[in-house]
Amino acid sequence: MWYSDLWTDYELLDASDGERLERWGDKILIRPDPQVIWRGVASHKAWKHADGIYRRSSSGGGAWVKNDLPASWTIGYGSLRFVLRPMGFKHTGLFPEQAANWDWCQKLIREANRPIKVLNLFAYTGGATVACAAAGASVVHVDAAKGMVAQAKENAALSGLAEAPIRYIVDDCKKFVERELRRGNRYDGIIMDPPSYGRGPGGEVWKLEDSIGEFLSLASQLLSDDPLFLLVNSYTTGLSPMTMAYLTRLYVERRYGGSTEAGELGLRVSATGGYLPCGASTRWSCKQSKKD
Repeated sequence: MWYSDLWTDYELLDASDGERLERWGDKILIRPDPQVIWRGVASHKAWKHADGIYRRSSSGGGAWVKNDLPASWTIGYGSLRFVLRPMGFKHTGLFPEQAANWDWCQKLIREANRPIKVLNLFAYTGGATVACAAAGASVVHVDAAKGMVAQAKENAALSGLAEAPIRYIVDDCKKFVERELRRGNRYDGIIMDPPSYGRGPGGEVWKLEDSIGEFLSLASQLLSDDPLFLLVNSYTTGLSPMTMAYLTRLYVERRYGGSTEAGELGLRVSATGGYLPCGASTRWSCKQSKKD
């Protein structure tokens, strides 16, 4: 399992009965989590003092049943700063478990000792974008949601990266990849965080299990002749890390060499010392540069 122990502004305080108890800066949130299948073990005193509580509805969806939160506030991870906003579907605009992947990308970029160009697909609010830019990479940030791209720009500015070489694009990721291939553009690193389910601009249905193989094959063709890394995230419970690793070996490692590893992302639960699984990642890196 991959996790970061460098957080100071985020903490998973406790987990029980299908819910997380979290500290985001000085705000305490309770949110549902389907991975929390254990019951009756809540022990942290902050369960009684939450600033925000999101509860699922038996008819589907959910809502903040208590919301004493500001419209937005900021937290930091090292030199990076992020704006948080309570959203309609339990989210805050940041996935703290991804910090483990930010650290991995930053290390590879800094150790490359050359200009690195990164493509971040399904880039959401830009956690990976600002991490790569802070490490010295130029980044192309692509997401279909205009509001999420606007928040990514906000996060970059908060992190002192307003003038960094980041290009923000509101577009369907598959259509963007297809155009980049026709243009002949290439990238040294590719990050993708595709949704489990969605619809394209023409009403096309995206289901990750059915679409990820074709998309990964297509996107991997955008890697440069001297590629550095490719990272795929998945929050789809039915798609195992090893399945993603197999696809990555087929479409990336076979062509470029290097090595592939896969694992779960996790967050440490302060009350118990255990780790809550929060999704999966597959990491491919080209350890040996073709130019060496």
